[in-house]
Amino acid sequence: MPDSSTSRTNAETGPEPVNAPQTPIQPTVNPQAGSGSRGTEPMRAILLVVLGVACLSCSDATAKYLGRTLPPAEIAWMRYVVFTALVMPLALRGGSLSVLKTTRPGLQVVRGLGMLGSALFFIMAMQHLPLAEAAAISFVSPVFVTVLSILLLAEKVGVRRWAALLVGLVGVIIVIRPGADGFQPASLLPILTAFSWALGLVATRRMTVQENPLTTMVWSALTGLIALTALLPLHAAWPTPWEMLLGAFIGLVYTLAQWLLILAYRQGEASVLAPFTYVQLIWSTALGFLVFGAVPDHWTFVGTGVIIASGLYTAHRERMRARERRSIGH
Repeated sequence: MPDSSTSRTNAETGPEPVNAPQTPIQPTVNPQAGSGSRGTEPMRAILLVVLGVACLSCSDATAKYLGRTLPPAEIAWMRYVVFTALVMPLALRGGSLSVLKTTRPGLQVVRGLGMLGSALFFIMAMQHLPLAEAAAISFVSPVFVTVLSILLLAEKVGVRRWAALLVGLVGVIIVIRPGADGFQPASLLPILTAFSWALGLVATRRMTVQENPLTTMVWSALTGLIALTALLPLHAAWPTPWEMLLGAFIGLVYTLAQWLLILAYRQGEASVLAPFTYVQLIWSTALGFLVFGAVPDHWTFVGTGVIIASGLYTAHRERMRARERRSIGH
């Protein structure tokens, strides 16, 4: 989620149709897109992020509710159907199929499968875990992004960033408490969500310069839809009209979330907006209580606080580095 992004929303690529969560995730956005307007509407951008992650949490809560009667693959399939139905008319306007052309088909498929895995694992996690706990654990994705970026992109990571990421990992361990009486193996599912999201994100970074963001969005939608359609006969139950309506709602709200987050990252600095994605944890906690009557225990609150502190420090360091790069550029 993840679905809910990172978090399942990412400062470098924008949101992604994942649960994602985390979710993640989301049509991708070129980091240079809208650079002329970035920073000009910070308060509006922050509001859009808050509303966007609220929509993600609503999508997650509805998916958790549907998970009582429908298998995860079917729930994810419903969301991808709606998302694809809304995206394709935009992509194919004018009747041209040129938007489907890509120079990196392999990376496009890897990205699409990563986002799909993020969605599936997060929906599976919500069947067994409280919404707030699943969302909190999925915020470990920056750790996987960092490791994969070193292995696959040859990026260099400083000591401070490693320290912040390790602190975030400690926060996740506090939440899941391996070895404790209350530990659930299902707590590993949000970690798989985060890993899948990170894999998709690193694939995005490798092709951002070459690929049209709309092309990437279409490939992700179609990759997920095709894979889920193949899985559907193995994991399907005939939905009631009410369940189909809720499935459509999940797709609509998730698509709205992506749109709001795209607008946000075009109007505000990514390093400024990144901390506000943690508002998703507040929304998830509130919806978990209102819809399911779930109240996180004190260890979940402590671990979540550690995760948020780690993320805020990382965002602060990225903001400082961005200022240094701008000053050198001038």
